Amino acid sequence: MDLFAAFVDIVLHLDTHLLSLIQQYGDLVYAILFLIIFSETGLVVAPFLPGDSLLFVAGALCGMGSMALHILTPLLMLAAFSGDNTNYWIGRLVGLKLFKRPGSRVFKREHLDKTHVFYEKHGGKTILFARFLPIIRTFAPFVAGVALRSYRLFLLFSALGSVFWVGSFMALGYFFGNIPVIKNNLTLMVVGIVFISFLPAIREFIRHGRQRG
Repeated sequence: MDLFAAFVDIVLHLDTHLLSLIQQYGDLVYAILFLIIFSETGLVVAPFLPGDSLLFVAGALCGMGSMALHILTPLLMLAAFSGDNTNYWIGRLVGLKLFKRPGSRVFKREHLDKTHVFYEKHGGKTILFARFLPIIRTFAPFVAGVALRSYRLFLLFSALGSVFWVGSFMALGYFFGNIPVIKNNLTLMVVGIVFISFLPAIREFIRHGRQRG
C-alpha cells in the first residue's frame, strides 16, 4: 500500500484507527490528536492532514466514553490556536522567501494569491471563516503573517475560530456520532464531511476553469 492509499484509508476509517490508537497508547492519544490538529493548522506544509472529520470522530468516541470530552475539547482548541499563531509568525519571518522559490510543490504562489483574495474580501474575519475551509485554514494565518496583518486582531479572530471550529465539530460528533444510523455508516459520514468541506474549493476550481475557457 503506497503512502497516499494509506492516508486515504486513515481518513476514511478514522473511527477504527483512533480506537486502535486508544487501545494501544491510552492517554497518549490526547497528545497525538493535539499534534495532528496543531500541525494541520500550524504547518503550511501539512494541509493534507484530517481536520473536520478527525474532530467529528473524536467527538463520537468521547460520546462512547473512550475519551473525556471536557479534557479533549479545550486541548484541541488550544492546539488550533497555537497552530494558528505558529503559522502567523512563520509567515511573518520567512513567508515571502519561501514563496519566491521556483518550482516549489508546497509553496505555490497560486495558494498564496487565492488566500490573499479571500483576505481582501473578508478582512480579519478570514481567520474565523477559514477554520471551516480545508487548505485555506492552513494558509490563512501564514498569509496574515506575510502581509503583516494586525497581530491583535489576528489573535481575536484566531481564538474565536478555534473555539467555534473545534467546539462545533466535537459537539456534532458527541451528540450525533453514536446514533445507530450514523454509527453504522460512519465511513460514509466522514466522506460526506470531507466532501462538504471541499465544496467551496471545488466551486472555485470550476469557476476558475470557466473563466479560462
